[in-house]
Amino acid sequence: MSDSKTPHTAVDPRLLEILVCPLTKGPLDYDRERQELISRQAGLAYPIRDGIPIMLPDEARQLED
Repeated sequence: MSDSKTPHTAVDPRLLEILVCPLTKGPLDYDRERQELISRQAGLAYPIRDGIPIMLPDEARQLED
């Protein structure tokens, strides 16, 4: 189910393969529905805007337990 207010812009799969969390240097999980890259180690979700990952900790959302 897609929210018509938030169009999902595809992220280049090659980019997803090389990106890591800027804080932990650990792996990221891609959440297509929420358009976020999830760092479980850091407990942060980095937003993806217009197909561009915003890898700034200040822009990331805190994950809830």
